[in-house]
Amino acid sequence: MLIKIILIGLLIFMIVNLFLAMRVMMKNDTKQPMSKYIGRRVMTSALIVLIILVAIATGLITPNPRPY
Repeated sequence: MLIKIILIGLLIFMIVNLFLAMRVMMKNDTKQPMSKYIGRRVMTSALIVLIILVAIATGLITPNPRPY
């Protein structure tokens, strides 16, 4: 259950960074680069995929069975 809460938190963090990058893009502000937020989003996505793969390999989460 804890792994699912962590994954949901990371997904929310990824969406927040996406909207922060959008705000920087819309304001055309040069104080903070948009790549900062996009980079965080990419790293969060990679971390989520890695956590899911490790959780499946260790048996913490089980994928849905095949339909056939």
